[in-house]
Amino acid sequence: MKRLIEIQHIAVAYGAKTVLRDISLTLWENDFLGIIGPNGGGKTTLLKAILRLLKPSGGEIIFYKDGKPVPALKIGYLPQINRLDKYFPISVSEVVASGLMSEKKGWRNYSVEQQQRISETIDMMGISDKIKRPIGELSGGELQRVLLGRAIVSHPDVLILDEPNTYVDKYFESRLYKLLEDINKDMAIVLVSHDMGTILPLVKNIACVNETLHYHAGNKLTEEWLEEVYHCPIELVGHGDFPHRVLKRHDH
Repeated sequence: MKRLIEIQHIAVAYGAKTVLRDISLTLWENDFLGIIGPNGGGKTTLLKAILRLLKPSGGEIIFYKDGKPVPALKIGYLPQINRLDKYFPISVSEVVASGLMSEKKGWRNYSVEQQQRISETIDMMGISDKIKRPIGELSGGELQRVLLGRAIVSHPDVLILDEPNTYVDKYFESRLYKLLEDINKDMAIVLVSHDMGTILPLVKNIACVNETLHYHAGNKLTEEWLEEVYHCPIELVGHGDFPHRVLKRHDH
């Protein structure tokens, strides 16, 4: 198994406030890493450091391709909050196609192969009937599908998702998780969520971020590990084999 990203003892601070401290983590090829943790614990900050939107105050992040260090990787990113202007006159297909801008040569049209990728991605997202619609006419869930399509159309090495189900409509939510399983066959995925029960059936490994980082190989969490990470007794309440919610232990 080859490394894709090696994070070595990084720290990130905003002014005098330390948000991340001594964070080390390895992301592997075709990994599906779930990042969990409390609000304000540094999950999104860690993503921004990986994306090089923030410069760590210490430590190092190294990218690998075919087992060798490289200056950068192709990364698809779906942020928790999108800042796309819904009133900007751009269509669904144009937003998805914008994920290929870095491959496009100047003002040339997209190649036949690129157009095929755009079409296949739109079909995968279930938005083929909306390709000409302005994004301002979409629901929040529909727009999230469009932005996910933009994130994956370039076939990145890594797909990073920050709370991807935040704006996804219920119709697409179940399809989203199946879709991520299929996407994971071709690329590594990093998925951030505050809801451990939702992501447990999906992920291969788990990291809990709360200023520091606790890594758990596999998705079979023990009560001892949960108590160590969260510093309080926690129970997983499941439906069949699928955890549903994470609750503190309480007295009746």
